[in-house]
Amino acid sequence: MSVDTVIAGGTVVTATSTFDGAVAINDGTIVGVGEEENCPEGDVRIDATDQLVMPGIVDPHVHIDDHVSIDSYRTGTSAAALGGVTTVIDFAWQAYESEESPWDEPAPITDGLQRKRANQREALVDFGLHGGILREGDDLFEEIPDLIDDGVTSFKMYTAYDFGVSSGYLRRVFDALADHGAVGVVHTEDDSVCRSLAAELRAAGKAAPEEYPQSRPDYAEAMAAEDAVRLATEAGAKYYGFHTSCREAVDAIARFQDDGSRVRAETCTHYTTLDASIYSRLGNLPKIAPPIRTPDDVEAMFESLRRGVLSVISTDHVAQLRSSKENQPWWEGPYGANGVQVSLPVFHDEAINERGLSYPFLVRVMSTNPAETFGLPNKGTLDPGTDADIVLFDPEATDTITAEDNASKADYSIYEGREVTGRVTKTLVRGTVVAEDDEVVADPGHGEFIERDVPDWSV
Repeated sequence: MSVDTVIAGGTVVTATSTFDGAVAINDGTIVGVGEEENCPEGDVRIDATDQLVMPGIVDPHVHIDDHVSIDSYRTGTSAAALGGVTTVIDFAWQAYESEESPWDEPAPITDGLQRKRANQREALVDFGLHGGILREGDDLFEEIPDLIDDGVTSFKMYTAYDFGVSSGYLRRVFDALADHGAVGVVHTEDDSVCRSLAAELRAAGKAAPEEYPQSRPDYAEAMAAEDAVRLATEAGAKYYGFHTSCREAVDAIARFQDDGSRVRAETCTHYTTLDASIYSRLGNLPKIAPPIRTPDDVEAMFESLRRGVLSVISTDHVAQLRSSKENQPWWEGPYGANGVQVSLPVFHDEAINERGLSYPFLVRVMSTNPAETFGLPNKGTLDPGTDADIVLFDPEATDTITAEDNASKADYSIYEGREVTGRVTKTLVRGTVVAEDDEVVADPGHGEFIERDVPDWSV
């Protein structure tokens, strides 16, 4: 018996162990993991000598081809492939009306789902979609069951901006999601606090980028997180906190967290590797929300990952152009920073090389946990029978991060000039090599839309 591919000679890393071995792949599926001599012969043998063989990265928080990101699915998923990311979860947005809205009239999430699904023709890696709630209305509750049937099993809400929703509406949504077992995902910052502080800073003429974090302080994030997670807990709904950035917000989440069966949260690569001094170096380029915070908050992110209060690393990838951000007060221009292409080497260098954490830890927070959290049973693992989504990673290779390498349409990097040890050498999605040696080698359209399960958080 032979199989399509055997990856051999490397060090296999799973969520629980590290060992020298091989991975056998047939028809896009992992069919065996173990010693090479015990694997069937492969039509193709991929030599992984001196490399790690890990599950592909699952990034559950990216923005591609929408009102906040200039990336197309071809550019955004090319960046993902080059970064060892084999599955992303993007957003199917609900259209809303306001002076700042990019839409002319309201429309349901279902319309956003159909528009985003059409991007499969350009995708290099697999993708799922969160439902994006941007207004209050009864029509949402009518479409939730159908969206879940279509594989959209998590729903994002904001507590800030002109498209944020009230606590009363949050409560109603959590009640509805609890009935279906779906996940409520929340961007938590107290809008009134942020608006009032921003107004005071503007009135005082404090326009320098270094002033920006003061407009969205840690306590505003913690206030909104505590309210949102309390509402979810009272409803019996699954709660997932997006882009947790500070110790205060972690403490608020932890107060409601028991065994992870109802309350979970992520942080992002930038909150674990950068601090607020970046604003004096790069100006408005790292303007994201919540802001990049203090060195103590960076420490809090790692403390919380070790404790399990936070269980996932994402990127919150958003592509923008340098020209849209620079040479203006911090309150002008868009939010967001790209990162999906470099998240693995940057986080690897910090977590493994600098802090001595284990490779199974890295696999858990970047692959296994996000897949399990968001109903992707065939992703984030090397278990036989699951998709052959695999990244080969050279832990000793060194690189200097530069925007010149971006596959994303973004023309800057908040990690510009950062030296890292660790490089993605090959990325496979369902057994097909999609990126190799810093080049995309698969055709657009290899990626597929994944209908996600309603996740079981009881295990």
